[in-house]
Amino acid sequence: MASLNLGNLCFPTSISSETHFVLRSKPQFVSFSGALGKPSRQKFSTRVMGCSFSSSSHGPENIQEAGKVDYSSISDQEWKKRLTEEQFCITRQKGTERAFSGEYWNTKTPGTYHCICCDTLLFESSTKFDSGTGWPSYYQPIGNNVKSKLDSSIIFMPRQEVLCATCDAHLGHVFDDGPPPTGKRYCINSASLKLKPE
Repeated sequence: MASLNLGNLCFPTSISSETHFVLRSKPQFVSFSGALGKPSRQKFSTRVMGCSFSSSSHGPENIQEAGKVDYSSISDQEWKKRLTEEQFCITRQKGTERAFSGEYWNTKTPGTYHCICCDTLLFESSTKFDSGTGWPSYYQPIGNNVKSKLDSSIIFMPRQEVLCATCDAHLGHVFDDGPPPTGKRYCINSASLKLKPE
């Protein structure tokens, strides 16, 4: 399905019976009426802010291991084959999952967190803390595997976007309100991560 990308938001450019919009946490039913057609019931569901989904998704079974791959040459079509729709929307289109909805926001399992796109090691569970925000939060990444850049998509609230240094996957944002020793809070989308338990 084609979509219109406006900063952090992704909107479908056409509406079909398979189109899903991000509206609420509970499925809702809305009536549409065509020029000459009868009203029809459409189910709307939510999974990720700023993205649209259909009910089918591709599995991440084709994800390559980190290595000497030129990730900048991978097309959106190829990423869509490798990732679920949610993972694609977040990592490749800079989407954001709803607070308290991601797989890892409250996980205490010891292990390491890797990039869902390229398997680069990003964070250790020992640096994870409860920020109360509803997203997995870490006070320090591993080495130089995470990079940041200015995100001006919200004019009144510039912030630092966090990216995988290997494949440029959008991970989340970093803020200066974290705990010691760094004072940083890396606020990360669960869908951009893969936990490998110890």
